[in-house]
Amino acid sequence: MTSSGDRASLPPRTVIPDSASHPATTSQDLGLFRIIADTVRDGVLVTSAELDYPGPRIEYANAAFTRMSGYEPEEVLGRSPRMFQGPRTDRATLNRLRAALEQGKTFLGTAVNYRKDGTEYVNEWLINPFRNAEGKIVRWISAQRDVTDQMRAETSQKLLLGELNHRVMNNLAAVQSLAARLGRSASSMDEFQVALQQRLFALAQAQKAIVAAHWQSIPLDSLAQAQLAPFGIGNPGRVEASGPQIHLRAGAAVMLGLALHELGLNALKHGALSTPHGRVGLNWSVTPGATGDELCVDWSESGGAAVRSPTFRGFGRRLIEEVLVRELQGRVRMDFDAEGVRCLIGAPLAVVMERRA
Repeated sequence: MTSSGDRASLPPRTVIPDSASHPATTSQDLGLFRIIADTVRDGVLVTSAELDYPGPRIEYANAAFTRMSGYEPEEVLGRSPRMFQGPRTDRATLNRLRAALEQGKTFLGTAVNYRKDGTEYVNEWLINPFRNAEGKIVRWISAQRDVTDQMRAETSQKLLLGELNHRVMNNLAAVQSLAARLGRSASSMDEFQVALQQRLFALAQAQKAIVAAHWQSIPLDSLAQAQLAPFGIGNPGRVEASGPQIHLRAGAAVMLGLALHELGLNALKHGALSTPHGRVGLNWSVTPGATGDELCVDWSESGGAAVRSPTFRGFGRRLIEEVLVRELQGRVRMDFDAEGVRCLIGAPLAVVMERRA
């Protein structure tokens, strides 16, 4: 028998009425409990109190538990909750559960359980002791909830936040690099400001395409549309783009987007788009390479002003021929033919393309 001093330290308890002296109350309470248990959305199990092997026996399972586990009440009554455990049920969680119950404490935890059809789900338990008038634990009552989708969402959110942080850091590094390179090549602060704004706009357009693709993979046609919209893409005979469906990883999309913007900007200032009748064709394809398939991007200008080979390499050309080549492990060829600039970009498909499940 527990003393009054010991009883004061016990957690709050629900007292089970003595069925002999309060039969009506017991019957009413039992009926009310069943109505409540079958109304709630969480699964409810009532088990006997023993913890040693074979463990507590299930005495009651509500309708929500049937929907969650696939087991009908008659299939689980008299059996141990261990029947829902399996290979991926975390043993450490079960040990913590056992330790808490041995001390008569409430336990909240999650572990993998198995449905009748063998499929897994992540089960969240809230187990409370049920005590009689003397304070002795006579049953365990557990509310159970399938939190599989919630756990997946939380995992996905953590991955997304980590990826977002990675992207932000990469973008800041890209801005820093752009500013440093432009600062070395600009002849005045005004020139530097205009040039930096243009490149930040290009970077923002690439990020817009990435966000629209939910940070997963970026269709090359969407990237081209975003970067070349300011230069008249879609206007017949002006700027046209075509190629097979290619999904780029985010880093490759940023670099290729900046390169397309530089080509468009150069065409607008000095090339085909600087005259009313010039045109630009952007085409991409996948071709066999020495070490695997490659993405080939072909930028071709025609109908514009006569082209002369430049005597120095400006910022845009250095970005394409140095940074893009390094980041995409590819190659670039720039031809300054009299009829128009042509730029050929090649990169391993495995490097630039998003891996699809």
